[in-house]
Amino acid sequence: MLKIRLQRIGKRGQAYFRVIVTEHTQKPKGRFLELLGNYDPHKNVVNVKKERIEYWVSKGAQFSPTVNNLLVGRGIVKGEKVRVWKPKSKPSKSEISELPKLQTEVVIPLKEIKKSADKPENKEETATAQEV
Repeated sequence: MLKIRLQRIGKRGQAYFRVIVTEHTQKPKGRFLELLGNYDPHKNVVNVKKERIEYWVSKGAQFSPTVNNLLVGRGIVKGEKVRVWKPKSKPSKSEISELPKLQTEVVIPLKEIKKSADKPENKEETATAQEV
């Protein structure tokens, strides 16, 4: 299956994209059949060959969701935008009430309390106790 998708080029922090036609099994930075245009997100500029895009779509190529939204938003292709990512949903109040309550009380056995009371905590306290 053919895909029309973005191929990232450019240095780190300076992204620049090619709009390409490739087999869907190819790696994103791999070989492509045809270069259809480019996209500069910093200047918000899209340069594409509309006739070639229509040709590849007629041959059965499909858009990646990002390319679809990019071209539909610019009016190059007619259609509807596609949801590319799904935001994390916050748990509802009923789900929160079903969660187990955390125990806030701290229980210390009496044996540990007696041991800590017998031993002095600082070296200074032991020194003053021996001197007296």
